[in-house]
Amino acid sequence: MLNSLRNAAGTWVAKLLLVILVLSFAVWGISGSMLGVIGGNAVVTAGGTTVPAVEYRLAYDRQINVLSQQFGQRLTREQATALGIDNQVLGQLVAGAVLDEQARTLGLGLSKDRLASLTAEDPAFRGPDGKFSRQQFDYVLREIGMRPEDYFNNRAQVAVRQQIVEAVSDGLEAPDTFLRAVALYRGEDRTAEYIVLPKALVEPVEPPSDQVLSAWFEENKADYAAPEYRKISYVKLEPEDIADESAISDDQVAADYEQNKARYTTPETRTIEQLVFKTPEAAQAALDSLKGGATFEKIVAAEGKTQADTLLGTLSKDKVADKAVAEAAFKLAENEVSPVVQGAFGPVLLRVTEIKPEVVRPLAEVAPEIRKDLALSEANRVLLDVHDSYEDSRAAGESLREAAAKLKLDVVTVEAIDRAARLPDGSVHADLPQSRELLQAAFETEANVENPPVNIGANGFVFHEVEGITAARDRTLDEVREKAATDWIAEETTKRLAAKAAEFDKRLKDGTELDALAAELSLEKQTKRGLKREADDADFGREGVAAVFAVTESGSGVIQAPTGDAQILFKVTEVFEPAGASPESVPEDAQASFSSGLADDLLDQLVARLQTQYEVEVNRAAIDQALAF
Repeated sequence: MLNSLRNAAGTWVAKLLLVILVLSFAVWGISGSMLGVIGGNAVVTAGGTTVPAVEYRLAYDRQINVLSQQFGQRLTREQATALGIDNQVLGQLVAGAVLDEQARTLGLGLSKDRLASLTAEDPAFRGPDGKFSRQQFDYVLREIGMRPEDYFNNRAQVAVRQQIVEAVSDGLEAPDTFLRAVALYRGEDRTAEYIVLPKALVEPVEPPSDQVLSAWFEENKADYAAPEYRKISYVKLEPEDIADESAISDDQVAADYEQNKARYTTPETRTIEQLVFKTPEAAQAALDSLKGGATFEKIVAAEGKTQADTLLGTLSKDKVADKAVAEAAFKLAENEVSPVVQGAFGPVLLRVTEIKPEVVRPLAEVAPEIRKDLALSEANRVLLDVHDSYEDSRAAGESLREAAAKLKLDVVTVEAIDRAARLPDGSVHADLPQSRELLQAAFETEANVENPPVNIGANGFVFHEVEGITAARDRTLDEVREKAATDWIAEETTKRLAAKAAEFDKRLKDGTELDALAAELSLEKQTKRGLKREADDADFGREGVAAVFAVTESGSGVIQAPTGDAQILFKVTEVFEPAGASPESVPEDAQASFSSGLADDLLDQLVARLQTQYEVEVNRAAIDQALAF
């Protein structure tokens, strides 16, 4: 009812009428002649207020469009009926009608000045300067085929409804007492003691007799039904599928190698050490010391630095940022120290400790990958031509296999696969190209029909045909006996464990201590502290936490472990109220939501009261007529 009231009361301001009418006329394409056919009868009458059939149709189509966008596909009339859209729309219109009738009875209206102001404020009618434009107003109404007087009438109706709504709910806020209770409720935390009851308590479970298994299988037959399978043949067309390396000559490979030799060249690299000095004189003095027998390491230490401080890195010449350093370093022999070099950061001495010479991979080594790259490049160039040739062959009456053979493309056949890419043995077909899209297309077509290709990325296609359809069916027990027996044992184990856990819970409620039960079962009693309402605890899960908060202090219960392989027997031992719970501790968005909910409840009550005050009649025949087009 919330949406009904919001829509009926007209809280959609700004583009309310224009959005409704533009979408209704333009998107759903309701023609003027159709409006004439369905617009004559009222679908709803409330006192002296009537709702024409065309208004019902427009609202219905608008709701269909909204839900279709949410579901990602256009809803059919049958699906809309199953979702109750027809009754939802009717509820909206009834709510609007009784509000309009109440406004009429109270004599509510709207002055021309106020109507002009609302129209001027409508963003749909603003010109380039952001202000109301009469030219834009005329243009928009002309585009949707609406007369100005009709717009003014509808805009006034919305504004009058808004007066009633605001009188009932405007400024309503959730009371402090309510918010304080919410704060206490949300902030509470609990301590629970528990023991985990494993399946070992009831295992082993004996296999079922044929009679028991047969009866159980009949109750669960739908779980073992075979889905619809389809036999699919497909041809994948991507560059690698038509690349012909044999068509690439040795001369082409050699020419490409020479043109792109840098691609196969690893440049010379050198491990460079760089010692920076404050002045050229200091650098020259250090160099003189080296010539006099001092070591580079000793000079580095004299400058108060370590060898790590001097390491520039192992770099190729083009990777050395300082060009002067690069030029000097790549002229040195291994372990040679350079003359003083004026670097970007001052005078430096350089030493090269290791030289790795340039390596050029020979043509013979890289020829296979060059040949493959050239073949793929050529395949990319002619791929669309191959695509067109395939389509031409099919258009000429050739089969998928004949067209593929002519182009030397492989045909792959999957004998049986379901919508989820599962094979009859239960395994998943992992190699199907563009699997989701291909299967969706294959299950939307008929057998032995040529289909549009499924795209693979930006430059690939999958041509496919369905060669056979195996309808969904119920499997017999003999087909699935082993799995059914395993499933029965698993279900029976769970049932027996749950029953035993319920027995222990009864004993706990009757006064037996949890410690005594833990000792009896040789299980460890555990404690969980600080559980918060609506938390998703790792050991209890969200549903388990809800169960803990569903009992009082000292209360107990049984929950299934989130892993599904155990039952948890728990007892609430402590309940703590939050300190300082106050209305202010409730988040602002939650406060706003509660206030909105209270306002909606009041509006619900108002509409319900008005529906008893004004006799409401619904013309089902008019509704059927409105939906018939």
